[in-house]
Amino acid sequence: MKKITSFLTTLLMALLMGSCAGIKYLTVETREPAQVNLPSNVLSIAIVNNVVQQPDEIGHDSIPIGHTHAERAKVSSDSAAIFYTEALAQFLNEEDYFQQVIYYNEPLRDDNDFFREKPVDPETMNKIRRETGVQAIISLDKLIIETKKRDHFRQQGYTYADMTGKIHSILRVYLPTMAGKIPAVQYSDSIRWEGFDIHDGRAYADMMIPSHKEAIKLLAVRAAEKMTYVFAPHWEIQDRWYYTLPNSVMREGETYAKGSQWKNAIEKWEAFYNTHSKKTDKAKAASNIALAYEMMDDMSRALEWATISNNLFNESTAPNSPERRRSLLYKNEIGRRINHTNKLDMGDF
Repeated sequence: MKKITSFLTTLLMALLMGSCAGIKYLTVETREPAQVNLPSNVLSIAIVNNVVQQPDEIGHDSIPIGHTHAERAKVSSDSAAIFYTEALAQFLNEEDYFQQVIYYNEPLRDDNDFFREKPVDPETMNKIRRETGVQAIISLDKLIIETKKRDHFRQQGYTYADMTGKIHSILRVYLPTMAGKIPAVQYSDSIRWEGFDIHDGRAYADMMIPSHKEAIKLLAVRAAEKMTYVFAPHWEIQDRWYYTLPNSVMREGETYAKGSQWKNAIEKWEAFYNTHSKKTDKAKAASNIALAYEMMDDMSRALEWATISNNLFNESTAPNSPERRRSLLYKNEIGRRINHTNKLDMGDF
């Protein structure tokens, strides 16, 4: 009986120790930089509308039930540029990056040449700067929106359809020192909706497609939100993870990590890394160390340890193992945060 009890006790301890090994996830906020890096002395900006309203007969199609060819739909794009620029000003202001964000509510274009871009001239730029007191101007210089709707069938008197909306815009940043050197920031995107074409308030929103005019507004506001991240740093929610092992030193590191004491966590995880020879265990410790350095915003050291972890997993696990894929994903993410290859430094102009 004593032997059986001893065996069961040993088995239970093994199971408990085994349950300590694994992976734990945490949610973190990462500070993503602006893609367009304005000079540090630019603390206030004005958002202006510098486009001609899109003609009603351009860009919108509908395909009725039983038809194969699209029919031109006449849709008013009135206020589309206002939705875009007003939302951009609001979103940038909410990021709390610039000291002042002003929405300049007077359109700059008074001609009818929709397809021609007309950048803001220095005289107009300086006039706006004098009126508002800002140091730079972000101007919407081009805006084209398309909507295409296809009807599929009718049910209980309502049409089931899908709609695709596309938007293309060009924004420019105007600074007094950049005459003739103003780069364009282009943005293109699309949204697809599918559901019933109902606009009588008798159905849930997620069962309906928008009208052409509603789609225009949704596209404009979405574009403004995306462009916010181009001009201002922002926070993003991301998933991270760390490995746990049935080892007292690793568990001590985990305890420090839970308290955000990352330097102490690194000491413990490095001690484990330096005293163990099993490659998979070393890879897990290296991954934890990379995470700790990322949380301390030491991205070069984070990439160094993420690379070590990935190399060790490549040497010790199967080609399609989740550990190998996970470590490569993390290494690439750290590299992305370091490189910011799509970043445009306006100080170079």
